[in-house]
Amino acid sequence: MKKTPFILAVSVLPFVVSCGTQSLGKKITPSLITETVVHDTDDPAIWINPADASKSIVIGTDKDSDGGLYAFDLNGKIIRKVSGLKRPNNVDLEYGFMLNGKPTDIAAVTERETNTVKLYSLPDLKEVGAFTVFDGETDRGPMGISMYKNPTTGEMYAVVGRKSGPAEGYLWQYQLSEKEGKITGEVVRKFGKYSGLKEIESIAVDDELGYIYYSDEQFGVHQYYADPAKGNEEILVFGRGDFKSDVEGISIYPTSPQTGYILVSNQQKDTFNVYLREDPAKGKIAEIPVSTSESDGSEVTNVNLGPKFPKGLFVAMSNGKVFHFYDWRVIEERIKKAQQTAQ
Repeated sequence: MKKTPFILAVSVLPFVVSCGTQSLGKKITPSLITETVVHDTDDPAIWINPADASKSIVIGTDKDSDGGLYAFDLNGKIIRKVSGLKRPNNVDLEYGFMLNGKPTDIAAVTERETNTVKLYSLPDLKEVGAFTVFDGETDRGPMGISMYKNPTTGEMYAVVGRKSGPAEGYLWQYQLSEKEGKITGEVVRKFGKYSGLKEIESIAVDDELGYIYYSDEQFGVHQYYADPAKGNEEILVFGRGDFKSDVEGISIYPTSPQTGYILVSNQQKDTFNVYLREDPAKGKIAEIPVSTSESDGSEVTNVNLGPKFPKGLFVAMSNGKVFHFYDWRVIEERIKKAQQTAQ
């Protein structure tokens, strides 16, 4: 989830059982498709411009040994980029890190071939720090990342996953701090169960409710507390049996401070499974067929971004070196139809 600085109030329908495969309907089409990157898109994040939300930008990775980090405007045009990254995998962002006495919005990117997390200020994409991850481990290769800002203390963290790891302690959580004018990270906990079936890549954090979710591919979605002080006990696994193969990108759309939707990519089926944010244990409430191909990274915001996206924007990576931008209203309509059909 990332991390909108304010929330829209939208009604949420009561829980109903999931719709059947036969009622999925036609694939929804994106409002627009971005300009292409050089190699292979992988993961997006959405930065909300505090002065003018219609000038917000989408950040996305280009995954290759000579990869990059791109910024797109809301028309899908590339407006700036960072080149020469060593297989950047996932990206996430957070607001208001105090750097050199100034609140700074930052994006964190896993650089897989150097076992590093790199940090960039937003919206200018200036490098403002870096730190190595999984030090001392045989299996490193960072892939997934999500950021968490404790709403009470303001402490900021990066939760990082890797290509492979142990059955316990697969994810490491790093607390961010300033050192000599740059941002660095120190590991504060190692947690997270792993099925061993494939890998763990997609990670999402719900700052407001204080939960971490991550996709254990070909298994399900795990839920843990985001605050290290609350311990490492697993809260829930959901989505088991709901996916054709890989469980992938996770996005969280709030409809109130306590309610909303969790969207998880059903990668090989080209759909997104939808669960209730307030109670994902109740199971899948909808399945949304999309035009993206093999999507393994996505993001959503509920912020009014102007006439094109007045209820927010859903962004999904697609094969073809692009990201797809969807008007949230179209997705919301499908979710409501699925719920009504199942009543």
